[in-house]
Amino acid sequence: MWEKVDQLAPGQYSPYRLFSANEWSEFRADTPLTLTADEVKRLRSLGDPIDLDEVRHIYLSLSRLLSAHVEASQLLFHQRKQFLNMDDTFKTPFIIGIAGSVAVGKSTTARILKELLARWPSSPKVDLVTTDGFLYPNDVLREHNMMDRKGFPESYDVGALLRFLSAIKAGIDKVQAPLYSHLSYDVLPDEYITIDKPDILIFEGINVLQVRDLPEDGKMVPFVSDFFDFSIYIDAETDQIHKWYIDRFMSLRETAFQNPKSFFHRYSQLSETAARSIGEGLWENINLINLRENILPTRPRADLILRKGDDHLIEEVALRKI
Repeated sequence: MWEKVDQLAPGQYSPYRLFSANEWSEFRADTPLTLTADEVKRLRSLGDPIDLDEVRHIYLSLSRLLSAHVEASQLLFHQRKQFLNMDDTFKTPFIIGIAGSVAVGKSTTARILKELLARWPSSPKVDLVTTDGFLYPNDVLREHNMMDRKGFPESYDVGALLRFLSAIKAGIDKVQAPLYSHLSYDVLPDEYITIDKPDILIFEGINVLQVRDLPEDGKMVPFVSDFFDFSIYIDAETDQIHKWYIDRFMSLRETAFQNPKSFFHRYSQLSETAARSIGEGLWENINLINLRENILPTRPRADLILRKGDDHLIEEVALRKI
């Protein structure tokens, strides 16, 4: 279980403090619940059972913790402004990175947090961007024989990712992030979301905590996570994620895949047995490999790890010590 969270420093030397869901829920204090049951239902992804109790149990404490981090960041800004005797009034956006496997619930966590944070008494401007739009278009992936590597680190335009985050941190107006369609399973040409000086940016994707090889000449090589002020990893046992992935695939076969415009429409025409076999192949040959080689190794880099149980709800929380 949790001893696997940090294999480099197990037991009493772990860099994390570990809490059960019940222990974690006590930290919410008087944080108000600003979401309704209908809103939570709208925000959750297919197959994710999150409800108001889970929001109250886990996410209110997380919202309070993030509030403390944002306030500390703002205090440091004002102290540095005085130290440097500057008149600059721009505060760099506070960026929260959310990582984890496919089918583990990253999108739900990102959307729930976005709504909770935007409803703080200070009414901060909160934006959400996913890394899907920074994937290379399918035509490029096909040209380089990488369709089976989609979602792996090399399938992303890392340069575009870094330029986007650099512009956000630099306070540039109206920064554009490319949009992605899960229907067509491709980046939408010439379609963007515009991010204009948010107070908080949530940046969600499977590989956002990924690092790269360092050059021998000592030149600067920024990582995506270098731009994060706080990072969250959504965790679960691999066998459980496998089950959620297949359950979602089979559910999509009966819903979104039925759309003739869907990239996966052909799977809706197969028998249940044949479709399940396809889903298992996608898991074994693509998603499981990516999880083991690229995603799971980044877990110890997160500031907070939310560990899910068999019911897809948070069982345990690991918070990095400071």
